[in-house]
Amino acid sequence: MIETRELEKYLNQILNPNQFNDYCPNGLQVEGKEKCKKIAFAVSATKSSINEAIKQKADCLIVHHGVFWKYKGAQPIIGPFAKRVIPLIENKINLFAYHLPLDANMEVGNAVSIANELDLADIEPFAEYKENHLGVKGKFKNPIGANELSKKLKIILDHDIILACPNETATLKSIGIITGGANNEWTYALQDKLDAYLTGEISEYNWHDSQEAGIHMFAGGHHATERFGVKALAKKIEKDFNNIETIFIDSPNPV
Repeated sequence: MIETRELEKYLNQILNPNQFNDYCPNGLQVEGKEKCKKIAFAVSATKSSINEAIKQKADCLIVHHGVFWKYKGAQPIIGPFAKRVIPLIENKINLFAYHLPLDANMEVGNAVSIANELDLADIEPFAEYKENHLGVKGKFKNPIGANELSKKLKIILDHDIILACPNETATLKSIGIITGGANNEWTYALQDKLDAYLTGEISEYNWHDSQEAGIHMFAGGHHATERFGVKALAKKIEKDFNNIETIFIDSPNPV
């Protein structure tokens, strides 16, 4: 068991949320019990994941996508939003959310976790945005064909891959990774003279623009590319606190 304030301090030391100019408040979004013994992890704080955390008798829920976003402003707790938030409060479940800090972290981040799954070499921070990096870049130990990489990513992400491919016969030596909805950030790969770029989403114009610029752009699903950070963070917490139980709550999402 760990004090909630100690857990908050631990998470903030790892993820450094104050360094990021983010779209949401990072850290403790809903305060619950003073102590945590069982921690649930999910990509997003949805009605489904919150209800499952309650069912599993979790004291805390740690997510990538929380319930508060700056673009929504001062949102009244009514309707469907209330049905998300009120059960957290009624059941005294602490909700922690870390958005960009969990994307970019070089130990337990979404991007670095996928880079490790790909067994990349020379992994380093990638795509500087407002004095912080959004993802990672690295080199393939053995150059790989675009279609072969697409098949490999489908297995790793357990999700269909969209590939905007300028040259099907090319072999790829390097790749940049920013997970989630970073479809327009493929230009960072062009800027760094990389061969390929992986993110979660792709728009109609990205399909044409990336190919015409010579970048092999892979889109593997917003949710699918962002399951890795919370899972890696759960493993780290289990290792650092052997008396804490963790569970991962998946919410199948094709997007």
